[in-house]
Amino acid sequence: MTLTTRLAAAATGLALLAGPTALATSATAAPGEGSQKPAPCAQQQQQVDKAEAALERLTAVFERQQTKVKKAKNEVAEAAPGREKAQAKRELAQAKKARNEAKQTKRAQQQRVAKATERLEKCQADQAETPAG
Repeated sequence: MTLTTRLAAAATGLALLAGPTALATSATAAPGEGSQKPAPCAQQQQQVDKAEAALERLTAVFERQQTKVKKAKNEVAEAAPGREKAQAKRELAQAKKARNEAKQTKRAQQQRVAKATERLEKCQADQAETPAG
């Protein structure tokens, strides 16, 4: 399982390295344009894409934390009274704390995505109003 995790991380890293490079070359090599201006709203679209990717990662982290809390709750219920139960309760408290931090981070990222989307929509609306002449 560790090997697959490492391979997945390596593949993701390569995709991230190739992604911005591919975007940069396609944006600058637009055929038919004498001056190589970037597409309108390209920066806003890039910000939205980046924010959504971060939100996906944070959602996965939050789901893992939720799973850890559920597992810790089961361990508390199954633990024998005494030291074992006290240790299980401490682990549950730690899991809940990590989950709450992940939840707060996820909520902040959702707001960032909303703001970035709002900026993109505003840019697109401005482009629609501006004549292409």
